[in-house]
Amino acid sequence: MKVLVVVDMQKDFIDGALGTKEAVAIVPGVRAKIESFDGTVLFTRDTHQANYMETQEGKNLPVIHCVEGTPGWEIAAELQDLVKNEPINKPTFGSEALGQLLKEMNAKEAIESIELIGLCTDICVISNAMVIKASLPEVPIIVDSSCCAGVTPESHDRALEAMKVCQVKVI
Repeated sequence: MKVLVVVDMQKDFIDGALGTKEAVAIVPGVRAKIESFDGTVLFTRDTHQANYMETQEGKNLPVIHCVEGTPGWEIAAELQDLVKNEPINKPTFGSEALGQLLKEMNAKEAIESIELIGLCTDICVISNAMVIKASLPEVPIIVDSSCCAGVTPESHDRALEAMKVCQVKVI
């Protein structure tokens, strides 16, 4: 079995509070990747509450985003019809729940590879790649750089290089 993890392809990260032109540009490629993927597709969803500004993340990144139930929290409209399972809500960059779910899936049927795409390369994509690597160290992890975007193009590239050093295959 192959797994594709679509990280935080939400309105606030594409063209909302923390959106970038690079994020907008990857949406068609992300859609094509999901549509052509032969395996299980999982979505994550950055999920914050009304007290976001009081959290450590809110103090370090004082931009309210992805508050549960708001339009910015939703998976991008262009991708919503491709969501087959409830997205994994994650209150922080890397998702322990995602790591646990993948371990459970692997126990039932061996996972051949796990590919990640989405936003932001330098925050949540890299964090979830590391969580998955720690959870399933023998399963190959792949990141499709053409279907990712970072906070800046430079931080996107740095994150890709960091993941390569951690034995994540970047394509």
